[in-house]
Amino acid sequence: MSQQRLVVIGGDAAGMSAAAQARRLRSVDELDVVVLEQGPDVSFSACGIPYWVGDTVGSREELIARTPAEFAAGDIEVRTGTRATEVDLDAGVVVTGGGERLGWDRLVVATGGRPSRPPVPGLDAPGVHGVHRLADGARIRGVLDGGARRAVVLGGGYIGLEMAEQLQGRGLEVTVVLADDLPMQSLDPDMGLRVCEHLGSMGIDVHPGEAAREIELDGAGTARAVRTDAGSYACDLVVLGLGMGPEVALADAAGLQLGVTGAIDVDATQRSRSHRQVSAAGDCAQTFSRITGEAAHVALGTHANRQGRVAGSVIGGRPARFGGVLGTAITKVGDLEIGRTGLSSAEAESAGFAYTTETVQSTTRAGYYPGATGITVKVLAERGSGRLLGAQVLGGAGAGKRVDVFATALWAGLTTDELAAADLSYAPPFSPVYDPVSVAARVAGRSSRG
Repeated sequence: MSQQRLVVIGGDAAGMSAAAQARRLRSVDELDVVVLEQGPDVSFSACGIPYWVGDTVGSREELIARTPAEFAAGDIEVRTGTRATEVDLDAGVVVTGGGERLGWDRLVVATGGRPSRPPVPGLDAPGVHGVHRLADGARIRGVLDGGARRAVVLGGGYIGLEMAEQLQGRGLEVTVVLADDLPMQSLDPDMGLRVCEHLGSMGIDVHPGEAAREIELDGAGTARAVRTDAGSYACDLVVLGLGMGPEVALADAAGLQLGVTGAIDVDATQRSRSHRQVSAAGDCAQTFSRITGEAAHVALGTHANRQGRVAGSVIGGRPARFGGVLGTAITKVGDLEIGRTGLSSAEAESAGFAYTTETVQSTTRAGYYPGATGITVKVLAERGSGRLLGAQVLGGAGAGKRVDVFATALWAGLTTDELAAADLSYAPPFSPVYDPVSVAARVAGRSSRG
């Protein structure tokens, strides 16, 4: 058998997972694996950047899982600083910025996400920072080490709130400016309000419902304030946490079919629906909701790694399918842990479900045990059937990871009654005798039948 070549465009979670899995399944004699990465690093944790900025993580190197040299030792060629500028699908060629025409038999597009950038004057000025690559973290750290005292964060999603927390931990006065009415739009409004109130209790100045209109610049052209319709907020730096869309410019120009979400349209094996020798994985690829079956785009590293592994398995000759997404996510702001999975009320409404919601208050440990803190659990269930549709969790230490119990139940298609009957663990240092998960599921089950 003659050697084939796999070319992977993009060297982070999805791309390197695909490359590594294909290499595990096919020998060097069978498959040459080449990864093209436009930046200087591969396999780095973008999710860890806020914690490096805040000195919670001690060094840049701690965020790098494997280096190009380590991949090379495993017979995967990684070319950093190499941008793919064109893909010729008919010829089976990738053209690089240096003019090289690199042939391929199988191609994986893992170009990741594109940070959202609304048309705000000054948004591209010096002093305005994204949180996308390790270089972004290094630049922000440089500003902080230079004596910055005030920061404005635009956006109230995971990265925005994590950056707000870490910047405050570095001693800055932090203002969060939101175009939305509340932070954490993936939560229901009542839960998002709790997050907003907690931010205020930490001393973070939150301004919901105020879209940024302009980044005001000083005489040197550097950001000095963010202006909204309600006022101007002075700062030494602006940090952007405005979400991610799919980076598909290269794929679109090549003629790969895009889906309704604007991401590359793939099937459950991560193969392109329009060009079967091409796979796509990660933030550039469209996926689907495991609950509704509808197309979705959810930019999370967990999905990217799993999709990359599926793509690599199929290329390596092992059957594999991606099972869809629940949108399970977790973060923390100060001592408040935040978890969510499945559908929010707005999403359940949009999907046409008749549903009920129930919210319960409990404690993370037995109430008498030292360190017990409050926990709020909200459950969505389908009316009549009691099918679990989603859950949201807020609380102190030990609260957030309880969302994984709900995610597991959702993955298995359990009803609220089945979850309430599950044999969950108990000991006073970990939970009340009836865990908040069980209590919330039981209450939601009664409500859905009523």
